[in-house]
Amino acid sequence: MNFPILSSLILLPTIGALFIFFSKTNKTKYQSSKYVALFVSFANFLLSLYLWFLFDTTTYEFQFVENQEWIRGFINYKVGVDGISILFIILTTLIAPLCIISVNATIKKNLKGFLVAILLMETLMIGVFCSLDLVVFYLFFEGGLIPMFLIIGIWGGEKRVYSAFKFFLYTLLGSVLMLIAIISIYWMTGTTDVTELYEIGINAKYQNLLWLAFFSSFAVKTPMWPVHTWLPDAHVEAPTAGSVLLAAILLKMGGYAFIRFSLGLFPIASDYFVPLIYFLSLVAIVYTSLVALMQEDMKKLIAYSSVAHMGFVTLGIFTITQQGIEGSIFQMISHGLVSAALFLCVGVVYERMHTRLINRYGGIVTIMPKYAIVFMIFTLGAIGLPGTSGFVGEFLILIGTFKKSFLVATIASSGIIFAAAYMLWLYRRIIFGELIHEDLKKMIDLNQSEIFILWSLAIPILFIGFYPEPIINTVEISVNNLIEMFNSNLQINLAKNN
Repeated sequence: MNFPILSSLILLPTIGALFIFFSKTNKTKYQSSKYVALFVSFANFLLSLYLWFLFDTTTYEFQFVENQEWIRGFINYKVGVDGISILFIILTTLIAPLCIISVNATIKKNLKGFLVAILLMETLMIGVFCSLDLVVFYLFFEGGLIPMFLIIGIWGGEKRVYSAFKFFLYTLLGSVLMLIAIISIYWMTGTTDVTELYEIGINAKYQNLLWLAFFSSFAVKTPMWPVHTWLPDAHVEAPTAGSVLLAAILLKMGGYAFIRFSLGLFPIASDYFVPLIYFLSLVAIVYTSLVALMQEDMKKLIAYSSVAHMGFVTLGIFTITQQGIEGSIFQMISHGLVSAALFLCVGVVYERMHTRLINRYGGIVTIMPKYAIVFMIFTLGAIGLPGTSGFVGEFLILIGTFKKSFLVATIASSGIIFAAAYMLWLYRRIIFGELIHEDLKKMIDLNQSEIFILWSLAIPILFIGFYPEPIINTVEISVNNLIEMFNSNLQINLAKNN
């Protein structure tokens, strides 16, 4: 089709952000700014659904490709989607309007600036999942640092400046190495076009170093143990909408990049470093689950659980099996929905009580029954109960892992038990028990906007849990082609060595 649908998806939030930024500031305009941001983000969501409707699931080739010369002889603005990337675009466009609706009471100052930052984040995150040029990908990938840094640093909690700089420095340091690797790839091959690099391949003797350079950036973004320590601090200090964007989308950029670039560009190095990934993933699953059990702050508990869940994702990706990679993609989509919902649930009670300490709650099922129901759905989704989206991803990942290593799969399976332990412990202490604290009796149940937001996430969690076919059908051929390309490159390299 001639209509540049991907560029429209990328640019529409920025156009909305510019409109809000240059509008005159007064009390009436503040509210209208929110309506503009909501309209733009919802329009983008509908456009992404239209993109999915037009998408051809019978081919592995990139679709809706746009390729324009940008810097002559060096960089082309090239974007396109396949079955892997399109799902992350839809996830991004779903989460953004829900974040905007949720800012009603949470943002007390400079609402316009906050809305601008969210819309710019949406542009940059969509750009990451569309990019088919390494330099363009790098610009979008790192560009997301700036609005998120501002969201945490300006609208965060008491230690917001420390957390914002820690987030910025962790992610920036790893990315410097990736930039050097991208320049090296251009020097060796004369191109940064991803599809061309897939075809011509990268010299085997350089792949290990280049893989490590990319890994240094992706591991921080995912985040993998031991470079995960920025995440709990960032989550605790970020406003609710910032935590939702961080958990639902930003963490998925690292997992997506592992699939698209680590496996796609460096198959020999990826195969070589599989034991390293297995080790780091298992430590993340077991260690951070145990740490989550010790937390007294709701946000910190959910943040550490995110590290454990992303450990499953990296484990599944590097099984390099159909079930493992499909399960990882499914798990990322599921975690995006579930973690967003859990942070929003924390935001609901925090706005009423202004504390996230677990021991300050208890017995609120009697005064907030609607809240107790949706929180239960999200808790079961985080555990991976059959019938929720969390089960499908973890089940596929474990199948793929069992094919590769019985021991690794057995250790990873313990993560499901730990998840049940810390999530049910969290739910019991907040929802059940005696209503000891008198001030809790003043709390009111979910209002209309909170019901809309939370059920907008609960419905897809349950739907794809019972009927995962739309997700699996979308990714199947693209994943199969990736694995075939990976195995073919390994065989070619093996033949050369012999």
